Amino acid sequence: MSAGEQVSWTEALEQLPFNSDGLLPAIAQQYDSGEVLMMAWMNREALAETLSKGRVCYWSRSRQKLWRKGESSGQVQILQALLLDCDGDTILLKVDQTGPACHTGRRSCFYNLVTTDSIQVLNNPIINPDELYGG
Repeated sequence: MSAGEQVSWTEALEQLPFNSDGLLPAIAQQYDSGEVLMMAWMNREALAETLSKGRVCYWSRSRQKLWRKGESSGQVQILQALLLDCDGDTILLKVDQTGPACHTGRRSCFYNLVTTDSIQVLNNPIINPDELYGG
């Protein structure tokens, strides 16, 4: 397709290559800074809710249920844009993240710098995880 052409979301959704569990990987990125915050999974229901409500919802593989980002921690993601990659097999969510995105209390889940001989932690939590989750 060329720039400006459109296809209905319903039609596009039917063509997305969900994995055998009915999921696609979703990368959350802070919309204004470009900071990559986290990666999670979305199914059709999570996609529909995210688009309809504007608050990001994922599928929790460990809990086997919808996970509305921030429902326990209060650290929500408000959708600014949802994009698909060229193959439609990865979602990019441009979001406005409240506080930390990572369950460790860090702004981003990507804080471990890997080199040829070590892994270096780049930053400390901005909020203690016990405060986030009431532990």
